[in-house]
Amino acid sequence: MNHTAFAALLACAIPLAACDSDPEVSATNASVEEVADKVADAGAGTNFIRAGKWSSTVTMEEVTAPGMPPEMAERMKNATGAGQGKTYESCLTEEEAKRPKEDFFAGSNQCRYDHFTMGNGKIDAKMRCAQGGMNQVMEMAGTYSPERYQMRMATKMDGAGGPVEGMTMKMRVDAKRIGACDAKKA
Repeated sequence: MNHTAFAALLACAIPLAACDSDPEVSATNASVEEVADKVADAGAGTNFIRAGKWSSTVTMEEVTAPGMPPEMAERMKNATGAGQGKTYESCLTEEEAKRPKEDFFAGSNQCRYDHFTMGNGKIDAKMRCAQGGMNQVMEMAGTYSPERYQMRMATKMDGAGGPVEGMTMKMRVDAKRIGACDAKKA
């Protein structure tokens, strides 16, 4: 599994956890920086994203890798916990909540959104990333409220040749705000 793809998908999901359902954001053919700016501007100087500790359960629902030998594909599925949820905790500081950085949404400036829409408790986005001759197309759709979100994501890799050519992953993220950040970690 390409760690960058997983990290990018996870990074996209976590910050959207606590967005208000009132502001709306829409972008087409936009860089990650442009989307981050639009999200920050929609917050109009307030905490558009609520600060605090979040618990996110990531469930890898499907991993296919047609170019990989079966034993390598099986090791990859086991490493990603395919079919089983893994829970992560993260802390979003007040400063990050007021103005998230562009890498908070995609993890890389080598990515560009085909579209990004968020509003009325729903999000839908499609992003393309290119790095080292490999292309990734990531799609996400889900619902959110100030205290929780649910997101389904899918990615497909191509152009790299070798065992990751044509690899696809589908995952689900269920997250909720669980309180204030630990004082020593915030």
